[in-house]
Amino acid sequence: MKVLVIGNGGREHALVWKLSQSASVTEVFCAPGNAGTALDGTNVDIQVSQTDLLIKFAKEQGVGLTVVGPEVPLVDGAVDQFEAAGLCVFGPSRLAAELEGSKAFAKEIMRMAAIPTAEAQIFTDPMAAESYIWDREEARLVVKADGLASGKGVFVCSTRDEALDAINVLMRKQEFGEAGRKVVIEERLDGEEASILALTDGQSILPLETAQDHKRAFDDDQGPNTGGMGSYSPAPLITPEIMDQIIGQILVPTVHMMRKRGRPFKGILYAGVMITHQGPKVLEFNVRFGDPEVQSLLMRFRGDLARVLKAAAEGKLASVPQLDWDPRPSVCVVMASEGYPGAYDKGFPIRGLEAAAELPDTKVFHAGTELRNGQVVANGGRVLGVTALGTNLDEAKLRAYQAVKCIRWDGAWCRHDISDKSRRFVTQDRVEPPK
Repeated sequence: MKVLVIGNGGREHALVWKLSQSASVTEVFCAPGNAGTALDGTNVDIQVSQTDLLIKFAKEQGVGLTVVGPEVPLVDGAVDQFEAAGLCVFGPSRLAAELEGSKAFAKEIMRMAAIPTAEAQIFTDPMAAESYIWDREEARLVVKADGLASGKGVFVCSTRDEALDAINVLMRKQEFGEAGRKVVIEERLDGEEASILALTDGQSILPLETAQDHKRAFDDDQGPNTGGMGSYSPAPLITPEIMDQIIGQILVPTVHMMRKRGRPFKGILYAGVMITHQGPKVLEFNVRFGDPEVQSLLMRFRGDLARVLKAAAEGKLASVPQLDWDPRPSVCVVMASEGYPGAYDKGFPIRGLEAAAELPDTKVFHAGTELRNGQVVANGGRVLGVTALGTNLDEAKLRAYQAVKCIRWDGAWCRHDISDKSRRFVTQDRVEPPK
């Protein structure tokens, strides 16, 4: 079977890499791809937004499965168009993808399904939003752009001035365009966050292993929100008992309510969950693999990923046996360009990739890279996802940062504490690699 992956980031490189290992797969294409996907698959010079050309290519090549990576084409209805053309495609429909495309819609679904989440108010008028902030005694709020903002439209505010400034950025200055014309203002939850991803075909639900993302730019969770500066898996914060709660109180009701609303959800349902003293509560939903969570997850996944995704796309997830995971933990460290998540320069040659690739149980996933005259150069904010396995999290972290030290380009930087928060929940027992 031939597989087409749509996208050009770290998530797509991880998918191409793992899909290329599937026994059922003969070739993996990536459109448009990056310098890393060119190593593990075949890049196709078609942009993510060119759905008609992608469909034409899939038909001409006899592609048996298309996997849509980023959220934008999902929200824009790429899956609907592929299905209308008679092609097998993994991902939610346009109507189902609104779970990520509109935070206000997601809040409505959670309210209707009695899913635990933060109390929230929705505003389309900046003066009304500002008045609401002034009238509240509690100044610790979270202000969110309703639409897609590349993971940067969430403002976690500790003071009233910070919340008012978020309204100014989103609604008055409109720095995120249409995404910020409507905002969600919600109570700030206290606790620890984890990423819960599950495969679903609209009926069956198959949870993946747990992971924990690091959204803030700098060490100790300081600085602005980013698309994610690193991740690790599994997240020891999520005990079996808590996972049962998440499945029963969040995943199952969400899938059921989406089907009840005439928007059956097929693909990856990703719940960002805060573990509070009152139990797990949903922060937000995404409708695709998380980036960089998927890098740490697929580093541990063992099995034929293409068969699993195809079963979900065809409504046959119930026939899939229990997923197989490497028991060893993994850590992914994102290397970014100077200035990210703000403005940054591009085009700097990246050195040391070959040396990093020689380290054991390590994989460098490319995100913002491209090939120029045979040289890999930085071409984005988040550039690489350096990922490693270890017998425990300490060893996985050590290996990942050893690989980071091999790699250089002008302005390269990263957080230095990825996975450290796990120490609050687990002792560093060794897990030997599988035979």
